[in-house]
Amino acid sequence: MAELLIVQPPSPSPVPAAVSRVAAGRPLRQVWINQLGGLTYEIAGLFMKFAPAGSGLPLRQEAERLRWAARYTPVPRVVGEGEDDTGFWLITEALPGRSAVDPFWRKNPEKAVQAIAYGLKKLHETLPLDECPFDWGVEHRLSLSPRDLSGADPIHRDLPIEEAWRRATTPPPIDRLVVCHGDPCAPNTLIGDDGRWSGHVDLATMGVADRWADLAVGSWSLDWNYGPGWEPLFFATYGIDPDPERIAYYRLLWDLGP
Repeated sequence: MAELLIVQPPSPSPVPAAVSRVAAGRPLRQVWINQLGGLTYEIAGLFMKFAPAGSGLPLRQEAERLRWAARYTPVPRVVGEGEDDTGFWLITEALPGRSAVDPFWRKNPEKAVQAIAYGLKKLHETLPLDECPFDWGVEHRLSLSPRDLSGADPIHRDLPIEEAWRRATTPPPIDRLVVCHGDPCAPNTLIGDDGRWSGHVDLATMGVADRWADLAVGSWSLDWNYGPGWEPLFFATYGIDPDPERIAYYRLLWDLGP
């Protein structure tokens, strides 16, 4: 799939009843809405994500991964979660920094790209591979794939699904297993005002995989957010030469979803 855009709404959506109950009269501000209807609010210095029933947004899965990862790397600390017949919600503490796609960083893409690459490298080096209980490997992802390229990037959209599946089921050899972010697109890196990486968000698919599963998509997302031409800086900052075979494979796997 192409990047699931997360956008700041032009005007606030109706506040779900569950969010109002959690806010309990405290000031709240709608921060994000995504294409599946997920909402994020800031409530008195905390952040609350709300996934409407039937949206398919894996907030419960994200809570599990955040609790594990918070012991090792800067990610939002879970302070609450809940569910009713309208949806599931997750409440976390705030982290310092702004999203790498904040207007401030869109105007400073060189520093943003360096922070994204550095943060991904630190994540890969820090999270303990042998202790990670989560899987994001090829077989696991293929087992969840809807085998649909209708929402794919133009480079894959016209590829016959039979050919796409043939390629996807013949992966390149693993380069290096790490604990991957799982959704390493630019918006999920936070950057401090000093230009340094300060944390990661949206770890619902974090798990063990070849590091190129993150590198291929993280570098690809730079085009979507800052325009072309930033991949050389990304790979140089991470400290690795581009691997065209693995990049092509993991970008196709991303577009095959989920």
